[in-house]
Amino acid sequence: MQNKNFQKLFLLDLWKRLLIFLSVFGPATITAMADNDAGGVATYSVAGARLGYPILFPLLIITILLGVTQEMGMRLTVITRKGLADLIREKFGVRASLLIFTSLLIANMGTIFTELAAIKTTSAMLGLPPIPSVIVIVLISFIFITRGNYKLTQSVMLLACVFYFSYIVSAFNAKPDWGMALSNLVYPHGVEATPEYLKNFLVIGMGVLGTTITPWGQFFISSFAFDKKIEKGKFIYSQLETYWGAFLTNFFSFFMIVATAATLFVHNIPLTSGEEAALAIKPFAGEWAGNLFALGILNAGFMGLVIVSLSTAYAFAEFFGLSGSLNDSFKQSKTFYILFIGQLSVATVVTMLPGLSLFDLAVATQILNAISLPLVFFYLIKLTNDKKLMGEFANNRFQKYFAIACTVVIVIASIFTVATLILRW
Repeated sequence: MQNKNFQKLFLLDLWKRLLIFLSVFGPATITAMADNDAGGVATYSVAGARLGYPILFPLLIITILLGVTQEMGMRLTVITRKGLADLIREKFGVRASLLIFTSLLIANMGTIFTELAAIKTTSAMLGLPPIPSVIVIVLISFIFITRGNYKLTQSVMLLACVFYFSYIVSAFNAKPDWGMALSNLVYPHGVEATPEYLKNFLVIGMGVLGTTITPWGQFFISSFAFDKKIEKGKFIYSQLETYWGAFLTNFFSFFMIVATAATLFVHNIPLTSGEEAALAIKPFAGEWAGNLFALGILNAGFMGLVIVSLSTAYAFAEFFGLSGSLNDSFKQSKTFYILFIGQLSVATVVTMLPGLSLFDLAVATQILNAISLPLVFFYLIKLTNDKKLMGEFANNRFQKYFAIACTVVIVIASIFTVATLILRW
């Protein structure tokens, strides 16, 4: 009898904890998954096609870096009840706010242009009219953000995450060497380590890091968590979701790389974009797998379009002390919604311009992101180290030094990324 009562209490406690976890679930998973936007898919596809299975090795390290840095942003917001941008303005002044927001706005606009360009190209690949497809996706984004609320936005974005399973199907259809793929997560091997290969491994590896950990991601997770109004008592569940989100994003990245490594690398077919990957894997993995890969890019472009535009609007509202919430009406948060709509409108017009080099624009965006990221982490670490601000939730010794080590890695990655992109540009 006692054993049955114990089991009943255990199951009730487990069910209660699950409900609490589901109540805070969303911000970290959506932020991490949005890092696999159209630009991210392109980076992972190029990595797999040019480097094969060994480029899977950095994924474990990148997952840890992503989890640690986003946990800091989540913890900062839940404990202080303020967003990262709001705290930067409050603690470091308007000049710092203006500098960071300006670089964030320019970089985010470049990212949004890239998302729409990917949507335009991928729509044509799937037999859809490109320009009408872009307009329809922009209108859908506009309507559900301005007419909906936080709950609807979170639900739509979580639904979009489901479409990333298309990369798993594409990877299995490619019939990869799973033993080689899984063992390369532990140590890189199976490829001749020529000087040229090692150089490309370093450069593309830095690009993989840079496309996963972004300035806009740090601001979005903070603002989106604040908008959800997560209670301090549920913080441990938010931490759990942060690491789950970091794992999930690179779980799907793993299959993106495997799909292209198993088809394109083994046949020595290099890539310059994710859209090329969807076309190139068809002869090896089948028409269906190629179309699913393209559908995944289309979905990633939509998700990135919405999340990056929202991150700019959230940051502006916080940096300059304005109202900005998805639960507010248009009248209550007019500037927030106008900035969101303005980004979509400008990006749509620019994407339609003939002769525009979106590749050059994407390169410039990556350079600006690489320059901005160390500065954002400087403020993030300084704020989470502040015991007056964070109390008992300030970084402990391990978190403090691990975060600094992570930042050093990111700074080095940023320097390599900037140097490489400038030389190639």
